[in-house]
Amino acid sequence: MMVACEQSQLMANLAKLIKAKKVIEIGVYTGYNLLNMALVLPEDGKVVGCDISEDYANIGRPYWKEAEVEHKIDLRIKPALETLDELLKAGEAGTFDFAFIDADKINYSEYYEKCLQLLRKGGIIALDNVLWGKRVLNPVKDPSTQSIHQLNERIFRDTRVNISMLTVGDGLTLAFKL
Repeated sequence: MMVACEQSQLMANLAKLIKAKKVIEIGVYTGYNLLNMALVLPEDGKVVGCDISEDYANIGRPYWKEAEVEHKIDLRIKPALETLDELLKAGEAGTFDFAFIDADKINYSEYYEKCLQLLRKGGIIALDNVLWGKRVLNPVKDPSTQSIHQLNERIFRDTRVNISMLTVGDGLTLAFKL
């Protein structure tokens, strides 16, 4: 699903506040949030968008062009873990300012760990759907629900970050890298 507009606005404001130049977005969908991030980045800023399908992202492309931010967007159509590994192998650890995770829930934990490596000190990871329709309160045997529940507990105890869990949309956790 598409990110809630109030979430996207908040994340764009946070990115602007920390003077972000490099952003990673895992799960692009229609590119609405990707556009909002690109709009607040400086002219030489970059958003690396990760998705496995171009179908929905193509809906957003005309808007990226109209907003004159197309040159800031690096859309990579392949599994996000591959892109994250490529960025790490290219020596980009510690160079990103902001990461947004909103893709397959089973891989949230791996996305979180790799984004944490790519993020600079003071950078922010935003994770969507952390309330998962309240299902995380009483996790059933559904793998997606269990994955989110376990990651929520892990992030809560993670001494590498300070967190805020917001009840915006379906829940948004902001993890500030120490």
